[in-house]
Amino acid sequence: MTEFFEHIPSYYRTAFLVAGLVILWILEGVIPRLRFSGNRYRHAGANLFFTLTTAIVNLGFAFLVVKTSDFTAKDQFGLLYLVQLPLWLHAALALLMLDFIGAYLVHWVQHKIAWMWHFHKIHHMDIAVDATTALRHHPVESVFRVGALLAAILVMGVPIWMVMFYQSLSALMSQFNHANIHLPHWVDKSLSWVIVSPDMHKVHHSRHQPETDSNYANIFSVWDRLFGTFVTVKDTASLRYGLNEYQDEKYRQIGALLKTPWENVPVPKKQVGLQQQ
Repeated sequence: MTEFFEHIPSYYRTAFLVAGLVILWILEGVIPRLRFSGNRYRHAGANLFFTLTTAIVNLGFAFLVVKTSDFTAKDQFGLLYLVQLPLWLHAALALLMLDFIGAYLVHWVQHKIAWMWHFHKIHHMDIAVDATTALRHHPVESVFRVGALLAAILVMGVPIWMVMFYQSLSALMSQFNHANIHLPHWVDKSLSWVIVSPDMHKVHHSRHQPETDSNYANIFSVWDRLFGTFVTVKDTASLRYGLNEYQDEKYRQIGALLKTPWENVPVPKKQVGLQQQ
């Protein structure tokens, strides 16, 4: 496993993620949680565009990620190197901390700091949340996330194979928990005790702000439970997605989405996620 992820070709990772997306796309047609109006392919096309911008940002920072990770491994730098750990425990703790710092924490911060929210809100403007929504991040937000990943690698001390494994798992889990699929309630609830399930994350995309400011985790649900940001609703089928001030049809277009962070749209503080739970 160490060797595989340390030298995993980029096309392997791409094929892995594409396969996951295709499987979830099919399941969304077979067992949908909600049935959306509108063109499903057009919706996916706009979200897939942001996959390309994220890939470009990640490629631009790839050298820095590799060098940072190599530095921590070579010099035994980082909190996980303070004591001698067996490989399996180092890997497990690294995965947990990468998920906490690189996903949960940076996500929470973007809901609490107004200027960062203006980039993150592109993700929340989707009114038809499905597996492709996982790919919908403004290029500037992608920079925030890479920065958080670099911080996690440096602070904790994470070898490159663990980083590659985490990124692959994180992307797949994001597709899964955004997927518009209907799992039996007991299955979804059971999963949510360990990982972020589809119904758990759907609450985060609610148009109702107290629900928007909840369920920030990506892989492990423990972070929301631990920090008091875990919220459930009785029926996720009753949720309305998107943001009230961005319902105009123009906000389904790529150009408008890219420019949105710089628009002077009056947004009440309570709707931009700045209110504490």
